[in-house]
Amino acid sequence: MRLLVAFGGLMGSLAAGYGVLFTIVADYREEYGISETAIGVVIGIGFIAGFLAQLTIAPLADRGHAKRLVLIGVMINVAGLVLMAIGTTLAPILIGRFVSGVGIGTASPAVKRIVILADPNNLGQNMGRLLAADVFGFAMGPAISAVLVGPFGIPAPFVVVAAITLVLVPFVARVDVQEAIDPPSRRFAFDLLRIRPFAGAVVLGAVAFVMIGAFDALWDVVHDDLGTSDWIANLGITLFGIPLVFLGPPGGRLAQTWGPFKLSSIGLFFASILMCIYGFLPSGGLIFAVAMVHAISDGLTISASGVAVGMVVPDDRQAGAHGVIGAAQAVSAGVMAAVTGLLYDWSGQTTAYVVAAAVMASMTALGLWLARSALGLRRPIDS
Repeated sequence: MRLLVAFGGLMGSLAAGYGVLFTIVADYREEYGISETAIGVVIGIGFIAGFLAQLTIAPLADRGHAKRLVLIGVMINVAGLVLMAIGTTLAPILIGRFVSGVGIGTASPAVKRIVILADPNNLGQNMGRLLAADVFGFAMGPAISAVLVGPFGIPAPFVVVAAITLVLVPFVARVDVQEAIDPPSRRFAFDLLRIRPFAGAVVLGAVAFVMIGAFDALWDVVHDDLGTSDWIANLGITLFGIPLVFLGPPGGRLAQTWGPFKLSSIGLFFASILMCIYGFLPSGGLIFAVAMVHAISDGLTISASGVAVGMVVPDDRQAGAHGVIGAAQAVSAGVMAAVTGLLYDWSGQTTAYVVAAAVMASMTALGLWLARSALGLRRPIDS
Protein backbone atom coordinates (compact mmCIF):
# COMPACT_ATOMS: atom_id res chain seq x y z
CA MET A 1 0.00 0.00 0.00
CA ARG A 2 2.90 2.36 0.73
CA LEU A 3 4.10 1.80 -2.84
CA LEU A 4 0.67 2.60 -4.27
CA VAL A 5 0.35 5.75 -2.17
CA ALA A 6 3.78 7.04 -3.19
CA PHE A 7 3.49 6.35 -6.90
CA GLY A 8 -0.20 7.21 -7.05
CA GLY A 9 0.55 10.59 -5.49
CA LEU A 10 3.28 11.17 -8.03
CA MET A 11 1.00 10.28 -10.95
CA GLY A 12 -1.54 12.72 -9.55
CA SER A 13 0.99 15.54 -9.43
CA LEU A 14 2.13 14.87 -13.00
CA ALA A 15 -1.48 15.01 -14.18
CA ALA A 16 -2.17 18.20 -12.21
CA GLY A 17 0.35 20.10 -14.33
CA TYR A 18 -1.64 19.20 -17.41
CA GLY A 19 -4.96 19.98 -15.73
CA VAL A 20 -3.66 23.46 -14.95
CA LEU A 21 -2.87 24.08 -18.62
CA PHE A 22 -6.22 22.70 -19.74
CA THR A 23 -8.32 25.39 -18.06
CA ILE A 24 -6.25 28.49 -18.81
CA VAL A 25 -6.61 28.13 -22.58
CA ALA A 26 -8.92 31.14 -22.77
CA ASP A 27 -6.50 33.13 -20.58
CA TYR A 28 -3.70 32.41 -23.03
CA ARG A 29 -5.92 33.61 -25.85
CA GLU A 30 -7.02 36.79 -24.09
CA GLU A 31 -3.81 37.82 -22.30
CA TYR A 32 -1.11 36.57 -24.68
CA GLY A 33 -3.04 36.72 -27.97
CA ILE A 34 -2.53 33.04 -28.81
CA SER A 35 -5.12 31.66 -31.26
CA GLU A 36 -7.23 28.53 -30.76
CA THR A 37 -5.16 26.70 -33.38
CA ALA A 38 -1.91 27.60 -31.60
CA ILE A 39 -3.44 26.57 -28.28
CA GLY A 40 -4.28 23.20 -29.79
CA VAL A 41 -0.64 22.89 -30.87
CA VAL A 42 0.54 23.75 -27.33
CA ILE A 43 -1.63 20.96 -25.94
CA GLY A 44 -0.68 18.62 -28.75
CA ILE A 45 3.10 19.08 -28.61
CA GLY A 46 3.22 17.68 -25.07
CA PHE A 47 1.57 14.52 -26.30
CA ILE A 48 4.07 14.29 -29.16
CA ALA A 49 6.94 14.66 -26.69
CA GLY A 50 5.41 11.94 -24.54
CA PHE A 51 5.16 9.75 -27.64
CA LEU A 52 8.89 10.04 -28.31
CA ALA A 53 9.89 9.48 -24.68
CA GLN A 54 7.67 6.45 -24.21
CA LEU A 55 9.03 4.75 -27.33
CA THR A 56 12.71 5.50 -26.80
CA ILE A 57 13.28 5.97 -23.06
CA ALA A 58 10.54 3.98 -21.29
CA PRO A 59 11.85 0.48 -22.25
CA LEU A 60 14.92 1.15 -20.10
CA ALA A 61 12.67 0.54 -17.08
CA ASP A 62 12.58 -3.15 -18.07
CA ARG A 63 16.36 -3.24 -17.88
CA GLY A 64 16.76 -2.49 -14.17
CA HIS A 65 16.22 1.27 -14.18
CA ALA A 66 12.52 1.66 -13.32
CA LYS A 67 12.80 3.83 -10.20
CA ARG A 68 15.63 5.88 -11.67
CA LEU A 69 13.52 6.69 -14.72
CA VAL A 70 10.62 7.76 -12.52
CA LEU A 71 12.81 10.21 -10.61
CA ILE A 72 14.52 11.59 -13.74
CA GLY A 73 11.17 11.99 -15.50
CA VAL A 74 9.73 13.89 -12.57
CA MET A 75 12.59 16.40 -12.53
CA ILE A 76 12.30 16.95 -16.29
CA ASN A 77 8.57 17.58 -15.86
CA VAL A 78 9.23 20.17 -13.16
CA ALA A 79 11.63 22.01 -15.50
CA GLY A 80 8.89 22.10 -18.14
CA LEU A 81 6.35 23.50 -15.67
CA VAL A 82 8.76 26.29 -14.75
CA LEU A 83 9.24 27.18 -18.42
CA MET A 84 5.48 27.37 -18.93
CA ALA A 85 5.23 29.60 -15.86
CA ILE A 86 7.75 32.16 -17.10
CA GLY A 87 6.67 32.10 -20.76
CA THR A 88 4.49 34.93 -22.08
CA THR A 89 4.79 34.16 -25.80
CA LEU A 90 4.12 31.03 -27.84
CA ALA A 91 7.73 29.81 -28.19
CA PRO A 92 8.68 29.32 -24.49
CA ILE A 93 5.24 27.90 -23.69
CA LEU A 94 5.66 25.36 -26.50
CA ILE A 95 9.15 24.43 -25.30
CA GLY A 96 7.96 24.09 -21.72
CA ARG A 97 5.07 21.87 -22.76
CA PHE A 98 7.44 19.72 -24.84
CA VAL A 99 9.87 19.32 -21.94
CA SER A 100 7.03 18.47 -19.57
CA GLY A 101 5.76 15.86 -22.02
CA VAL A 102 9.20 14.21 -22.15
CA GLY A 103 9.25 14.01 -18.36
CA ILE A 104 5.79 12.47 -18.09
CA GLY A 105 6.54 10.03 -20.95
CA THR A 106 9.69 8.92 -19.16
CA ALA A 107 8.10 8.36 -15.76
CA SER A 108 4.62 6.96 -16.45
CA PRO A 109 5.44 3.55 -18.03
CA ALA A 110 8.01 2.90 -15.31
CA VAL A 111 5.41 3.60 -12.64
CA LYS A 112 2.97 1.16 -14.26
CA ARG A 113 5.62 -1.55 -14.47
CA ILE A 114 6.44 -1.12 -10.79
CA VAL A 115 2.80 -1.26 -9.71
CA ILE A 116 1.84 -4.24 -11.92
CA LEU A 117 4.75 -6.43 -10.83
CA ALA A 118 4.33 -5.53 -7.16
CA ASP A 119 0.92 -7.30 -7.05
CA PRO A 120 -0.02 -9.16 -10.28
CA ASN A 121 -3.08 -10.78 -8.67
CA ASN A 122 -4.70 -7.36 -8.23
CA LEU A 123 -3.45 -5.89 -11.51
CA GLY A 124 -6.86 -4.52 -12.52
CA GLN A 125 -7.70 -2.83 -9.24
CA ASN A 126 -4.23 -1.32 -8.90
CA MET A 127 -4.26 0.01 -12.46
CA GLY A 128 -7.64 1.49 -11.59
CA ARG A 129 -6.10 3.10 -8.52
CA LEU A 130 -3.41 4.68 -10.68
CA LEU A 131 -6.15 5.95 -12.96
CA ALA A 132 -7.98 7.39 -9.95
CA ALA A 133 -4.83 9.18 -8.80
CA ASP A 134 -4.16 10.43 -12.31
CA VAL A 135 -7.70 11.74 -12.72
CA PHE A 136 -7.73 13.27 -9.25
CA GLY A 137 -4.55 15.20 -10.08
CA PHE A 138 -5.93 16.27 -13.43
CA ALA A 139 -9.19 17.36 -11.80
CA MET A 140 -7.34 19.36 -9.16
CA GLY A 141 -5.49 21.32 -11.83
CA PRO A 142 -8.52 23.42 -12.84
CA ALA A 143 -9.34 24.05 -9.19
CA ILE A 144 -5.78 25.27 -8.58
CA SER A 145 -6.05 27.53 -11.63
CA ALA A 146 -9.45 28.88 -10.55
CA VAL A 147 -8.05 29.88 -7.16
CA LEU A 148 -4.66 31.23 -8.23
CA VAL A 149 -4.86 32.75 -11.73
CA GLY A 150 -7.14 35.63 -10.76
CA PRO A 151 -5.10 37.06 -7.88
CA PHE A 152 -1.61 35.88 -8.89
CA GLY A 153 -1.62 35.48 -12.67
CA ILE A 154 -1.07 32.64 -15.13
CA PRO A 155 2.36 31.53 -13.76
CA ALA A 156 1.07 30.78 -10.24
CA PRO A 157 -0.59 27.36 -10.78
CA PHE A 158 2.44 26.01 -12.66
CA VAL A 159 4.75 27.06 -9.84
CA VAL A 160 2.49 25.53 -7.17
CA VAL A 161 2.17 22.18 -8.99
CA ALA A 162 5.94 22.06 -9.54
CA ALA A 163 6.50 22.63 -5.82
CA ILE A 164 4.01 19.91 -4.84
CA THR A 165 5.74 17.47 -7.20
CA LEU A 166 9.13 18.18 -5.66
CA VAL A 167 7.74 17.54 -2.17
CA LEU A 168 6.68 14.02 -3.27
CA VAL A 169 10.08 13.02 -4.69
CA PRO A 170 11.70 11.94 -1.37
CA PHE A 171 8.76 9.63 -0.58
CA VAL A 172 9.13 7.87 -3.95
CA ALA A 173 12.90 7.64 -3.57
CA ARG A 174 12.51 5.67 -0.30
CA VAL A 175 10.17 2.99 -1.74
CA ASP A 176 11.71 -0.45 -2.44
CA VAL A 177 11.15 -1.42 -6.07
CA GLN A 178 11.40 -4.83 -7.77
CA GLU A 179 13.89 -4.16 -10.58
CA ALA A 180 14.62 -6.49 -13.50
CA ILE A 181 17.32 -9.10 -12.80
CA ASP A 182 17.39 -10.66 -16.29
CA PRO A 183 16.62 -7.78 -18.71
CA PRO A 184 15.02 -8.52 -22.11
CA SER A 185 17.40 -8.70 -25.06
CA ARG A 186 15.44 -6.23 -27.19
CA ARG A 187 16.09 -2.51 -26.63
CA PHE A 188 12.69 -1.40 -27.94
CA ALA A 189 9.21 -2.93 -27.72
CA PHE A 190 7.88 -2.70 -31.27
CA ASP A 191 8.10 -6.49 -31.67
CA LEU A 192 5.25 -6.82 -29.15
CA LEU A 193 2.85 -5.47 -31.80
CA ARG A 194 3.07 -8.89 -33.44
CA ILE A 195 0.85 -10.05 -30.54
CA ARG A 196 -2.57 -9.24 -32.04
CA PRO A 197 -4.41 -8.77 -28.70
CA PHE A 198 -1.67 -6.35 -27.62
CA ALA A 199 -2.04 -4.44 -30.90
CA GLY A 200 -5.80 -4.32 -30.28
CA ALA A 201 -5.27 -3.00 -26.75
CA VAL A 202 -2.97 -0.31 -28.13
CA VAL A 203 -5.62 0.84 -30.61
CA LEU A 204 -8.35 0.87 -27.95
CA GLY A 205 -6.09 2.81 -25.60
CA ALA A 206 -5.41 5.30 -28.40
CA VAL A 207 -9.16 5.81 -28.93
CA ALA A 208 -9.53 7.01 -25.34
CA PHE A 209 -6.88 9.64 -25.99
CA VAL A 210 -8.41 10.71 -29.29
CA MET A 211 -11.39 11.53 -27.09
CA ILE A 212 -9.23 13.29 -24.50
CA GLY A 213 -7.32 15.32 -27.10
CA ALA A 214 -10.54 16.58 -28.70
CA PHE A 215 -12.28 17.15 -25.37
CA ASP A 216 -9.33 19.08 -23.93
CA ALA A 217 -8.82 21.29 -26.96
CA LEU A 218 -12.49 22.30 -27.04
CA TRP A 219 -13.71 22.49 -23.44
CA ASP A 220 -12.45 25.92 -22.46
CA VAL A 221 -12.92 27.72 -25.78
CA VAL A 222 -16.39 26.25 -26.41
CA HIS A 223 -17.60 27.31 -22.96
CA ASP A 224 -16.03 30.74 -23.42
CA ASP A 225 -17.71 31.24 -26.79
CA LEU A 226 -21.07 29.97 -25.50
CA GLY A 227 -20.90 32.43 -22.61
CA THR A 228 -20.92 29.71 -19.95
CA SER A 229 -20.59 30.75 -16.32
CA ASP A 230 -16.98 30.78 -15.16
CA TRP A 231 -17.62 28.24 -12.40
CA ILE A 232 -18.78 25.64 -14.95
CA ALA A 233 -15.84 26.26 -17.28
CA ASN A 234 -13.24 26.26 -14.49
CA LEU A 235 -14.64 23.77 -11.98
CA GLY A 236 -16.70 21.63 -14.34
CA ILE A 237 -13.72 19.48 -15.26
CA THR A 238 -12.98 18.98 -11.56
CA LEU A 239 -16.52 17.72 -11.04
CA PHE A 240 -16.11 15.59 -14.17
CA GLY A 241 -13.19 13.86 -12.49
CA ILE A 242 -15.01 12.86 -9.30
CA PRO A 243 -16.77 9.76 -10.72
CA LEU A 244 -13.52 8.63 -12.33
CA VAL A 245 -11.68 8.87 -9.01
CA PHE A 246 -14.20 6.67 -7.22
CA LEU A 247 -15.00 4.29 -10.07
CA GLY A 248 -11.43 3.75 -11.31
CA PRO A 249 -10.46 0.92 -8.90
CA PRO A 250 -13.72 -1.08 -9.25
CA GLY A 251 -13.62 -0.42 -13.00
CA GLY A 252 -10.11 -1.87 -13.22
CA ARG A 253 -11.18 -4.86 -11.15
CA LEU A 254 -14.17 -5.39 -13.44
CA ALA A 255 -11.91 -5.24 -16.49
CA GLN A 256 -9.68 -7.96 -15.03
CA THR A 257 -12.48 -10.31 -13.97
CA TRP A 258 -15.08 -9.74 -16.72
CA GLY A 259 -12.84 -8.95 -19.66
CA PRO A 260 -10.82 -5.83 -20.57
CA PHE A 261 -11.55 -5.92 -24.30
CA LYS A 262 -15.30 -6.22 -23.86
CA LEU A 263 -15.44 -3.50 -21.23
CA SER A 264 -13.20 -1.10 -23.13
CA SER A 265 -15.13 -1.38 -26.41
CA ILE A 266 -18.51 -0.83 -24.74
CA GLY A 267 -17.22 2.30 -23.00
CA LEU A 268 -15.61 3.72 -26.12
CA PHE A 269 -18.60 3.20 -28.40
CA PHE A 270 -20.80 4.90 -25.81
CA ALA A 271 -18.29 7.76 -25.46
CA SER A 272 -18.29 8.31 -29.23
CA ILE A 273 -22.07 8.77 -29.12
CA LEU A 274 -21.72 11.34 -26.33
CA MET A 275 -18.96 13.14 -28.22
CA CYS A 276 -21.30 13.52 -31.18
CA ILE A 277 -24.05 14.87 -28.91
CA TYR A 278 -21.72 17.60 -27.58
CA GLY A 279 -21.53 19.00 -31.09
CA PHE A 280 -25.24 19.85 -31.18
CA LEU A 281 -25.74 21.26 -27.67
CA PRO A 282 -26.45 25.02 -27.57
CA SER A 283 -25.34 25.81 -24.01
CA GLY A 284 -22.51 25.08 -21.62
CA GLY A 285 -24.94 23.83 -19.00
CA LEU A 286 -26.19 21.08 -21.31
CA ILE A 287 -22.63 20.12 -22.26
CA PHE A 288 -21.78 19.88 -18.56
CA ALA A 289 -24.82 17.67 -17.85
CA VAL A 290 -23.90 15.21 -20.62
CA ALA A 291 -20.29 15.30 -19.42
CA MET A 292 -21.37 13.97 -16.01
CA VAL A 293 -22.88 10.89 -17.70
CA HIS A 294 -19.70 10.61 -19.74
CA ALA A 295 -17.60 10.70 -16.55
CA ILE A 296 -19.46 7.76 -14.99
CA SER A 297 -18.98 5.65 -18.12
CA ASP A 298 -15.29 6.55 -18.39
CA GLY A 299 -14.72 5.84 -14.72
CA LEU A 300 -15.85 2.24 -15.16
CA THR A 301 -14.18 1.54 -18.51
CA ILE A 302 -11.21 3.76 -19.37
CA SER A 303 -8.58 1.73 -17.48
CA ALA A 304 -9.54 -1.46 -19.35
CA SER A 305 -7.02 -1.08 -22.20
CA GLY A 306 -4.15 -0.71 -19.72
CA VAL A 307 -5.39 -3.77 -17.85
CA ALA A 308 -5.47 -5.66 -21.16
CA VAL A 309 -1.81 -4.78 -21.79
CA GLY A 310 -0.86 -6.03 -18.34
CA MET A 311 -2.65 -9.33 -19.01
CA VAL A 312 -1.34 -10.14 -22.52
CA VAL A 313 2.32 -9.06 -22.24
CA PRO A 314 5.11 -10.96 -20.38
CA ASP A 315 6.21 -9.52 -17.03
CA ASP A 316 9.69 -8.64 -18.27
CA ARG A 317 8.28 -6.41 -21.05
CA GLN A 318 5.69 -4.42 -19.07
CA ALA A 319 7.39 -1.02 -19.19
CA GLY A 320 8.12 -1.29 -22.91
CA ALA A 321 4.56 -2.42 -23.60
CA HIS A 322 3.08 0.45 -21.59
CA GLY A 323 5.47 2.76 -23.38
CA VAL A 324 4.05 1.62 -26.72
CA ILE A 325 0.42 2.09 -25.67
CA GLY A 326 1.33 5.36 -23.99
CA ALA A 327 3.06 6.54 -27.16
CA ALA A 328 0.02 5.62 -29.24
CA GLN A 329 -2.18 7.49 -26.78
CA ALA A 330 0.10 10.52 -26.79
CA VAL A 331 0.31 10.86 -30.55
CA SER A 332 -3.44 10.24 -30.91
CA ALA A 333 -4.27 12.94 -28.39
CA GLY A 334 -1.71 15.35 -29.82
CA VAL A 335 -2.86 15.01 -33.40
CA MET A 336 -6.52 15.12 -32.44
CA ALA A 337 -6.05 18.20 -30.24
CA ALA A 338 -4.38 20.08 -33.09
CA VAL A 339 -6.89 18.90 -35.71
CA THR A 340 -9.86 19.64 -33.47
CA GLY A 341 -8.59 23.16 -32.76
CA LEU A 342 -8.22 23.72 -36.50
CA LEU A 343 -11.70 22.32 -37.20
CA TYR A 344 -13.21 24.55 -34.52
CA ASP A 345 -11.50 27.63 -36.02
CA TRP A 346 -12.66 26.65 -39.50
CA SER A 347 -16.16 25.27 -39.04
CA GLY A 348 -17.22 25.51 -35.40
CA GLN A 349 -18.50 23.30 -32.61
CA THR A 350 -20.58 20.73 -34.51
CA THR A 351 -17.93 19.78 -37.07
CA ALA A 352 -15.17 19.50 -34.47
CA TYR A 353 -17.10 17.16 -32.17
CA VAL A 354 -18.70 15.03 -34.91
CA VAL A 355 -15.39 14.37 -36.64
CA ALA A 356 -13.88 13.32 -33.30
CA ALA A 357 -16.81 10.95 -32.69
CA ALA A 358 -16.43 9.34 -36.12
CA VAL A 359 -12.71 8.77 -35.60
CA MET A 360 -13.40 7.20 -32.19
CA ALA A 361 -16.03 4.76 -33.48
CA SER A 362 -13.88 3.69 -36.44
CA MET A 363 -10.79 3.07 -34.32
CA THR A 364 -12.77 1.14 -31.70
CA ALA A 365 -14.02 -1.22 -34.40
CA LEU A 366 -10.42 -1.73 -35.59
CA GLY A 367 -9.21 -2.47 -32.06
CA LEU A 368 -11.93 -5.06 -31.55
CA TRP A 369 -11.01 -6.76 -34.83
CA LEU A 370 -7.33 -6.97 -33.86
CA ALA A 371 -8.15 -8.38 -30.42
CA ARG A 372 -10.85 -10.78 -31.62
CA SER A 373 -8.93 -13.88 -30.45
CA ALA A 374 -8.85 -12.53 -26.88
CA LEU A 375 -12.33 -11.06 -26.48
CA GLY A 376 -13.07 -13.64 -23.77
CA LEU A 377 -9.84 -12.95 -21.86
CA ARG A 378 -10.30 -12.50 -18.12
CA ARG A 379 -8.40 -13.27 -14.92
CA PRO A 380 -10.22 -14.25 -11.72
CA ILE A 381 -8.78 -12.81 -8.52
CA ASP A 382 -7.34 -15.47 -6.22
CA SER A 383 -8.70 -15.31 -2.71
